[in-house]
Amino acid sequence: MAAKQPPPLMKKHSQTDLVSRLKTRKILGVGGEDDDGEVHRSKISQVLGNEIKFAVREPLGLRVWQLVSAIMFSGVAIMALAFPDQLFDAIFEEESVSSKTPIRLYGGALLSIALIMWNALYTAEKAIIRWSLLAEACYFAVQFLVTTVSLAESSRIATGAVLLLVSRALFILISIYYYYQVGRRPKKV
Repeated sequence: MAAKQPPPLMKKHSQTDLVSRLKTRKILGVGGEDDDGEVHRSKISQVLGNEIKFAVREPLGLRVWQLVSAIMFSGVAIMALAFPDQLFDAIFEEESVSSKTPIRLYGGALLSIALIMWNALYTAEKAIIRWSLLAEACYFAVQFLVTTVSLAESSRIATGAVLLLVSRALFILISIYYYYQVGRRPKKV
């Protein structure tokens, strides 16, 4: 018996057939809009996601504010660690402090926050930027309240303390503004 030759393979022309291509793409779930309104060109881009979606659109001046904050936190921290008497005198206009330890501990805490600010300056992750801005706003709010209570208890109004209160209120507003701006969803184009 002679071996039967299989029939020649017929080339399918479905890739050139427009209706067939559209049916195939519909079955795969590509080419149409997803829940976010994005159109995926392939199944791979649909599964892996679109990297543009994760890019943070930074508000104008955000990186400058982060740099100013990092420098400010670092400067005050170094001053509190190295020169606690001068820092206390500059703010409350009093001669000396009974103990330098609380001011140095304050400087250590500020140095820790400064490290967070420096690291947030170099990241592109939205969550890290938002958390650093929130931590900054909380710090300024606590400092504002503590300074206000200290001034009320001492019944002395020091120029440095009033300047500190005004600057802290401004810094709270700026940090909260950038916090909400970074958290905003980008507008669909």
